[in-house]
Amino acid sequence: MANTGNRRVVVTGLGALTPIGLTVNEFWDGMMNGKSGSALITSFDASRLDTKFACELKGLDINKYIDKKTARRLDKYAQYAMASSIQAIEDSGIDTKNLTDEQRARIGVIFGSGIGGIETFYNQSVVNYTEGPNRISPFFIPMLIPDIASGFISIHYGFRGPNYCIVSACATANNNMIDGYMLIKNGLADIIVTGGSEAAINEIGLGGFNASRALSTRNDSPETASRPFDATRDGFVMGEGGGTLILEELESAIKRGAKIYAEIIGMGLSADAHHITAPHPEGTGAILAMEMAINNAGINKEDVDYINMHGTSTNLGDIAETKAIKKVFGEHAYKMNVSSTKSMTGHLLGAAGAVEAIASILAIKNNVVPPTINFENPDPECDLNYTFNKPQERKVNIAISNAFGFGGHNTTVIFKKFD
Repeated sequence: MANTGNRRVVVTGLGALTPIGLTVNEFWDGMMNGKSGSALITSFDASRLDTKFACELKGLDINKYIDKKTARRLDKYAQYAMASSIQAIEDSGIDTKNLTDEQRARIGVIFGSGIGGIETFYNQSVVNYTEGPNRISPFFIPMLIPDIASGFISIHYGFRGPNYCIVSACATANNNMIDGYMLIKNGLADIIVTGGSEAAINEIGLGGFNASRALSTRNDSPETASRPFDATRDGFVMGEGGGTLILEELESAIKRGAKIYAEIIGMGLSADAHHITAPHPEGTGAILAMEMAINNAGINKEDVDYINMHGTSTNLGDIAETKAIKKVFGEHAYKMNVSSTKSMTGHLLGAAGAVEAIASILAIKNNVVPPTINFENPDPECDLNYTFNKPQERKVNIAISNAFGFGGHNTTVIFKKFD
């Protein structure tokens, strides 16, 4: 197909595994009820850690999605990728069993993980230390690498279109979505399975973030530890899970009678060029990403109704993103609703952008803005309408989802109600 660059891209399927719900509907219900996914860690002994809590994924039966033999050969991050993708593909109504070879070649998988198989790396490092290198699993490398999820999804369904993984820390899922969007827009694919997954809740994962002083240590009240924009916030809360979106060229979706959740109308990318972990204090990179996305979408700033902020509950990050929004939107910054759903899910790292894109799309679909929970103490530097503690009904025609990552990566995606 010719490289036209003007094809429209819509979202026709969603799948979500989150600490507050193991399906899209459960995830939405969890947000509407202001549910906190944070609790003391139960999956391993966290007594040696400074942070003894996280937003764990609980109650998942992975064998509902893949057989036991396959599950044993996949790190948990890839298991989560498979489960959320199976949900999304089923939701999309794509008849995967009766696709022609030509159709399979037009369906791609662009799916990422910020860290990849860190639990496999940790476990096999212990094997190497205690038993020697000859006892390392033959599946160690394919279980470890962050691109194996996209590869495995394509193998499972026989999708032979573009297939790869972008890694950009906590901007990972957004970067993968943006590439999927551009591939469809420019005629290189008709459907893209995209998103992100993460499973880094283990001793070395939390220990590493503790060492960088990024995590909350509110061990006496873990359920309230993720408190974006609150004056007493002290770091983010680790989450795990996966999110998948099915992006599709509009005419393809119409032709097969697909339901359409929303349209992607713009995207923005930038770098802070400032620090390996800290955001630029004035939010300059975030400003560039949002400005690019708005210009790319061809909309007025006043058209934006809701921003799902990156909002990690870190002191520097929440202030920098707030400054960026005020710089970009001026007075309109106070007329929008903004919120951080990380207050409920924790920070899903490379999966965050996908899960938060789903939250943004559902806000459009349901005309309800998810809340930022755990707010108690005002921060004078955070003065926007953060939708504190309760969801708010309002017309949401256009929503922005921001995701930023260590290394100074900034990404913005804009969704619009499909008309």
